[in-house]
Amino acid sequence: MGEDRGIISIRVKNRVARTITEALQPPITVALLLLLSPAMEPGFPGTVWFGAVAVLFVCVLPLAAVVVLVRMGKVTDRHVSDRKQRFPVLAMSVVSLLAGLGVLLAINAPYSVIVVVLAIVGGVMVLAVISLFWKISGHAGAIALTTVITVLILGAPWIPLLLLIPAVGWSRVVLRAHTVAQVVVGALVGGGVTAALWWLLRELLVRIG
Repeated sequence: MGEDRGIISIRVKNRVARTITEALQPPITVALLLLLSPAMEPGFPGTVWFGAVAVLFVCVLPLAAVVVLVRMGKVTDRHVSDRKQRFPVLAMSVVSLLAGLGVLLAINAPYSVIVVVLAIVGGVMVLAVISLFWKISGHAGAIALTTVITVLILGAPWIPLLLLIPAVGWSRVVLRAHTVAQVVVGALVGGGVTAALWWLLRELLVRIG
């Protein structure tokens, strides 16, 4: 009886972890951040479509490419679990990001959207370099980036969103997709390095503007 309960407990834990991983995967969380990014400037929510354009290049096109690669057998799964497959996928994502940045500049998108995209470019490049040697957690990086910047945009009442960071990290460890160290470093890159880059770029553009 005790053994059966243990098996059920493990199954429930894995199911919860899988749900968290799928619901808060990088394309979803980053897309929500991009849609929110124009809120820093006048005209929102009428300017949300600029965020939608960014979502196309930052999230939709890279994800579609990964899905195609999975079907072709070039990539193991949508989460690119094999570290050796990550660098070319991340490099492809950077190309899409830069193309999107060019489009956003051409249509005079709000600086707040541009800043988020630039910060994401920097973060993805850091992840790509680290992925050459180590399987850092992209899930942890994306949720940390999204929640930290969201709190900085919307203010202190949104601080509880930061609890999603350990939740996503826990899910990745439970599913044995990453070690604790890989999750922690991923969160530090997303919530620390990338968010800091966003803040610096925002301050720079505000002063220039």
